[in-house]
Amino acid sequence: MNTKVKLIGGFLLVALLAAGAAGGAMWYLAKPVAGHAEVADAKAPPPPATGKKARKFVTLDKVIVMLRHGPGETDTHYLSADLVISTTEENEKTAKAHLPLMRSIAVSTLSSFSTDKAQAMTVEQYAAEINKAFNLSYEREQMEKPFSEVMVGKLIIE
Repeated sequence: MNTKVKLIGGFLLVALLAAGAAGGAMWYLAKPVAGHAEVADAKAPPPPATGKKARKFVTLDKVIVMLRHGPGETDTHYLSADLVISTTEENEKTAKAHLPLMRSIAVSTLSSFSTDKAQAMTVEQYAAEINKAFNLSYEREQMEKPFSEVMVGKLIIE
């Protein structure tokens, strides 16, 4: 009988120590670390704009062009891109009305690339070239751009 009491007491002691260790670990890990709360608050993104200044995204799907041949190259290569236009809610209707113009500018820009140049470019470089072409075209036509930037949503080179 004495052995059974000691055995039960030992199990209770181990269970109590394990529960205490688990509780202590939870208490320690749940405490906020000084300084990190301020950093987290400082890095929090601003709340999204609402109303007429809210960001909207318009897609320009399936811009497909044939790339220029390089010297001594006989194979035909194509580039397909889906563009995403960032605009505001108040300019969304105008941006959608300008989609045919934007498609024309994008086709003109993308079709000027050779296969080698197109394969060497990054997505960011494509976006920069397309944005530059849009800026030049809208300045030349003396029109206000109904969007802030154009991003590349999908890019395929075959």
